[in-house]
Amino acid sequence: MTGTLVLAGTPIGDITDAPPRLAAELAGADVIAAEDTRRLRRLTQGLDVQPSGRVVSYFEGNESARTPELVEALAGGARVLLVTDAGMPSVSDPGYRLVAAAVERGIKVTAVPGPSAVLTALALSGLPVDRFCFEGFLPRKAGERLSKLREVAAERRTLVYFEAPHRLDDTLAAMAEVFGAGRRAAVCRELTKTYEEVRRGPLGELAVWAAEGVRGEITVVVEGAPEVTESLGADELVRRVRVREEAGERRKEAIAAVAADAGLPKREVFDAVVAAKNATRAAP
Repeated sequence: MTGTLVLAGTPIGDITDAPPRLAAELAGADVIAAEDTRRLRRLTQGLDVQPSGRVVSYFEGNESARTPELVEALAGGARVLLVTDAGMPSVSDPGYRLVAAAVERGIKVTAVPGPSAVLTALALSGLPVDRFCFEGFLPRKAGERLSKLREVAAERRTLVYFEAPHRLDDTLAAMAEVFGAGRRAAVCRELTKTYEEVRRGPLGELAVWAAEGVRGEITVVVEGAPEVTESLGADELVRRVRVREEAGERRKEAIAAVAADAGLPKREVFDAVVAAKNATRAAP
C-alpha cells in the first residue's frame, strides 16, 4: 500500500494557535519535510513533541531535487508530513511540486488545517470578504511590479498580497498610482504576534505612513475595483486621460488609471486615445 502525504499548517506567530493534530502528526510521521529544520526544532520543542521519523529539509532551493525522493518514500508506504516556516504549505511556500507529483502517482494527500496569514488578514481588514484573490508577492523590480498591478487594476474582488517590509512603501506607492490613491486597503503586520498591527486607510495615506519604515511580516489587503455605474464614451475616456497627462502623469500610467477607475480593460482606453490622436491628425 502507498503512504500518505500530510500538509500541515503551522502557527504564523503565536505557537498556541497550533492545531491539536499537528503534535500527533509531528510525533508519528515517518518522514518530516521541513522548510527550515531549525524552525521545526523550535516548533517541536514549543509543542513538547519528539519526532520519531526522519527529518529532511525541503525548501525552494532543493524542492525540485528532493521531490522524487519523497514521492518514492510515499510510494513505499511512508507517512510524509510537510511543514513550512509558517502557515499552509503550497501557499507562497514549498509544497506544490510534491502535491502534484503525489497526485500523479495516485498517492493520498490530506491536510492538517491551520493558521493562514491570507485568511487572517482578509478577515481583519474590514474590506469585502465574499470574493477575493490571492496574488502572493509582487515582483521586486519597479517596472515589473507596475505591470503586474495594471493586470488587476479592474479586478472587482478584494486583493491579498504578501510583501517584505523594506519594499512596502514602494509597493503601496505603486498601488496608489495604479489603483488610485483613494482605494481602501489594510496593511496587516506581525499577525498573531506581540506587536500585531492592522493599519487601514486609503492607499495614498498608507504609502505616506510606510515611507517612515515598517518592520515585521506584512500582508496587504486591497479593496477591489469599484463597480462601474456609468457608461463612459470614448470622448470622455480620452478627456480623463488628457486631464491626468496635464497633471504630469505619463500617458501609459494615465491610461491605466482611467481604465481602473472606469472598470474597463486598459486596451479599450488605449484604443480610444489612439483613435482620437489619429482623428486629430486626419483633420484638415
